[in-house]
Parts: sequence; C-alpha cells; structure tokens
Amino acid sequence: MSQQLISLSPDLQRLFDDGYEVSIEHGHLVVRNVPYVGPTREIGFGTIISTLSMSGDRTNRPDTHVMMFAGDYPCDQVGQPLDKIRHVTARQPIGGDLIADHSFSSKPVAGYPDYYEKVVTYVSLLGCHAAAIDPDVTARTHRVVEAADDSPFVYIDNASSRAGINAASQKLRVSSVAIVGLGGTGSYVFDQVAKTPAARIHIYDGDVFEQHNAYRAPGAATLSQLRARPMKVDYLTGIYSSMHKGIEPHPYFIDESNVDELAVHDMVFLCMDANEDKRVIIERLERAGVPFIDVGIGLELVDDRLVGSVRTTTSTASMRGHVRTRSRIPLQRIEGNDLYARNIQVADLNALNACQAVIKWKKLCGFYADSEQEHFSLFTIDANHLLNEDHAA
Repeated sequence: MSQQLISLSPDLQRLFDDGYEVSIEHGHLVVRNVPYVGPTREIGFGTIISTLSMSGDRTNRPDTHVMMFAGDYPCDQVGQPLDKIRHVTARQPIGGDLIADHSFSSKPVAGYPDYYEKVVTYVSLLGCHAAAIDPDVTARTHRVVEAADDSPFVYIDNASSRAGINAASQKLRVSSVAIVGLGGTGSYVFDQVAKTPAARIHIYDGDVFEQHNAYRAPGAATLSQLRARPMKVDYLTGIYSSMHKGIEPHPYFIDESNVDELAVHDMVFLCMDANEDKRVIIERLERAGVPFIDVGIGLELVDDRLVGSVRTTTSTASMRGHVRTRSRIPLQRIEGNDLYARNIQVADLNALNACQAVIKWKKLCGFYADSEQEHFSLFTIDANHLLNEDHAA
C-alpha cells in the first residue's frame, strides 16, 4: 500500500525516482539512510520523518514545516551541533519501532510547496556537512523496492514512472497473455511480455531446452543448466519469475486435445512452425473471438549469404479474413524454409520478429499510436524494407 500511495502523488513519486528510500509508515512520510555528521565527526545515517497531509490517496501541501529525525543530534563538519534548526529534542513514538529523537525547524517564507521540496531541503541541511567529510555519501541510494502485493512484478517498475508513462503502461495490464512455442522468437516474445504488467503470462512448449536453443534465446544458459536438460518452459520460468509473479508454465504442446485452453486469454502469440495443429489453433481462436499474432521467419542461403524475410500477422475482431484469403499464415511446412528449420543461429532476427509482434500487441492495447492499423507486415532482409498491408477499416 505504501508504494501505491507514493505512485499516486507526483512529489512522492519524484522522491522515489530520484533514489531516496521513501516509504509511508503509520501515516507518516519516512526517508531512511539520510547521511549526517555525529558529535564525534563520524558520518551516520538517520531517518527523517514528516507528518503527511493527504486527500484520499494523494498528498496536499505540507501542513507543517517541522521535520522529525531518528538518530544522534546532527552536527556540522567540525562537530558543532546544528542549533539553528533545533526545534525539540525528545523521543516521540511514531508507530511500531519507528521513534523520532529530535525535530527540526527550517521554514521558507512561503512554506514548502510539496513534500519533495521539504524532504530535499532537510536532506541537504544535514547531508551537506557529511559530504564535506566524504563527498561520496548520499541519501539517494536507489535501493531496490519490492512491488505491492497486487502488482504482477516482484519489484517496482520505476522505469515507467521515471519516463512519465505510468498511465500508458497500465493499458497493458490485461488479465492473461499466452505464448505458444518458446523457440527462438517465442522466447524473445516472452522476454518482452514479462516486462509488462500483464497479470498472467501462460507459456506453452513441450520441448527440452537444448544446446542449440541457447544460441537463439535471451540471456546465456550455463553448461550445468544445459546438462540438466530442463523443459523450455521451466528454464525460462526460472529466469523470469525473478521479475514477474504471474508466469504459468505448461510443459506440453497445444493440439486439438487441449486447444480450448487458449480461448480464455486476452492475447495469444503463435510462435510455432507451420503444421496442422496451427490450423486447429487458429480456428479455435477465431471462434472464441481471441486476438492473436503469428510470427515467422523465412531464410535461404544464396552465394554464402542469408536472404529472406521476417513476417508478423495479426488477427483481431476487426480483421480476420486476410489470414485465409491472402494466405498470410503458412499452415504447411515450406520446403524453401528448411534452413531456418535446422535451427540456424539468427537470434537477431528472432529478436526483431518478437519485437515487431509485441509492438503490434501494444498498439492494439493503446500503448503505442497506430495510424496504419496494419494486420500484416513483412521485413525483407536484403532490401531492409518493411511492408505494411491488410489495414483494418
């Protein structure tokens, strides 16, 4: 709850983004690990505590200029107490084990406009003397902070807040995304989706993660991991569950016997080879009204150089017919595509294909603008050309 309240108030979020160890505890604003100078000229780290005026879940203008402090009484760099800001020296229980030892008074003529200015002022009043002894000390520790219980992340996504795109990012907070196939492209799709606030991410693949997979997947598998021959879903879950709480691994392939499992998802990424099972999956997703994105790479070796294309096909309620009428998704193995089927190492193309698919999904969610509304794109490698077709009305 503390981090949720912080994210809703720009002044508190700014403190967090700047790296201060800020939290809301017992109805007070608390900032820990603030450097100061103790009476024997040693550098200590205390806690500043402020009352917190709020309307609902957002901060108001600070109701007092007084700041409380837990720690020894602070001094300047030569060890003289900072009596100019002394207010009261008396222990004051705040709640739990949080107790203030002193309070300070430094009042601007117009008061503090927000809690960011109040905190930064007092941190500077104490910390400037510590910095005179050790220039490297700082209250901006950028400590990693755990996410709230209702967040899909293990730790807070401060990249979105620092960039000011929290509202846009929340558009990606769908209930469930599925990724069918965790080969080269599917594993990169997973890498990207795991960094979004999708509540649940279901991954489907019945294969073992083998040595050749390591060269077409994000990160770097260890020799011992390869020797253990984990299932792909288990190997990747082990990595990305460190960041995302909602990963659901399914160590089997999707076919006619279990295809109904896909009907409950908000988006399905199809990252599998052309075969009869894909036809069954597409038909079931269409009947269920589930949007899906299919990916594919076609490669040939010509004069010892690779040529080919990277395809992204989207199917939504606003446009589905192109999948069949224009044969936008191969449903049978293409003989000229045997080179890629032999697991040639093209991690860059896998990553490109995955990024194109995830970008399209984010457009459908409203995260990115989508003026083209294309449902088919083809990138040709040798010409460096991106073709967009099948535009939704």
